[in-house]
Amino acid sequence: MKILQLCYKPPFPAVDGGCISMHTLTKGLINNGHQVKVLTFYSFKHPCDIKNLPKDYVEQTEFETIFADLKLRPLDALLTFLKNESYHVKRFINEEMTKRLEALLQEESFDVVQLESIFLAPYIQTIRRFSKAKLVLRAPNIEHLIWQRTAKNTKNPIKKLYLKQLASSLKAYELEVVNLFDGVYPLTKIDADYFKANGCKVPTRAVGVGMEPIEVKPIPKTEQNTLFHIGSMDWMPNQQAIQWFLDNVWDSIHSKLPNISLYLAGRNMPQWLLELNKESIIVLGEVRNSAEFILSKEIMIVPLLSGSGIRIKILEAMSLRKCIIATSQAAEGIQYEDGKNIVIANTEEEFEKAIYKCITDKEFSQQIAQNAEKLIQERYNIEAIARELVEYYEELDSSSKH
Repeated sequence: MKILQLCYKPPFPAVDGGCISMHTLTKGLINNGHQVKVLTFYSFKHPCDIKNLPKDYVEQTEFETIFADLKLRPLDALLTFLKNESYHVKRFINEEMTKRLEALLQEESFDVVQLESIFLAPYIQTIRRFSKAKLVLRAPNIEHLIWQRTAKNTKNPIKKLYLKQLASSLKAYELEVVNLFDGVYPLTKIDADYFKANGCKVPTRAVGVGMEPIEVKPIPKTEQNTLFHIGSMDWMPNQQAIQWFLDNVWDSIHSKLPNISLYLAGRNMPQWLLELNKESIIVLGEVRNSAEFILSKEIMIVPLLSGSGIRIKILEAMSLRKCIIATSQAAEGIQYEDGKNIVIANTEEEFEKAIYKCITDKEFSQQIAQNAEKLIQERYNIEAIARELVEYYEELDSSSKH
């Protein structure tokens, strides 16, 4: 099968969860004998220099990039706000991408063209015009739900109003364009059910995320009595999560366990965190190797209050045999068992209790970590996920012939 994978940011190097989920899918498809062409945007926020990528990967994927200036422009954002349009989508409308798609789709035939985000929907018309391929949306999140939930947890009234309007315009767009695809596959059953319940009439099926085995040599020694969080810190839900944790949990648990430390890592760390001056909190910003960082600390916290889709960083930490304490929102879509392969905590009291238990009962936290690694090995294999997706592609093709 020949697949064109159209990406909203470079899937490789896999610097964050979104990149990892796209990259492992590419690898899984190639490992199963399919041909994948990767055409991706890159930007100031997500740079990519093909010369720095592994030669075999570039050759295998015919990797190609197109620059998009995705910098936030307040005037453009205001105009789209007044027009009740989606600023997120508008930023991805790019003449160079349109021309490249026109040329590529006339040069080559594909069985499937897969869009890695609803933000790429403006290219549906071009793809339909120049290709007979099945057009599939891979929905890593339900985007408008992220902004609805973020708005709900925002206190500033002006910001709250803007986020609510942003969510509203994006919801109207997202739920309309899903029916322009031949198929939609979210990463979780929760998101698949949401699409179906809200007017999605095309075949919709949840297909998960595969995780490659991660090798780190030498394996760093784990620093005991440490908590850590890692994630893209320019993503508003991550900032909200850490703000909530610091405001509601940290001081209390640190007074009871004064020997614990909290490490915060991630790209584009906001200034308010870089300037944070709290005892035993170490703000690192972006780390050179996320796997090395994860392995060097003891317990991961993910106090997410909003979002959608699946948190790839949780899967990554699970694959590295880490004990994780997370909200139900953060763990949404993962096939977990609370108290077996993850610890769920949704309130400050539950978080405090969970941290105390995991820090003071090493046998308990180590068992959680071992079960987490086993879960990834059994249910998140990249080749198995790719085979499941190809089966879905074939069902789409078969149904269209009847």
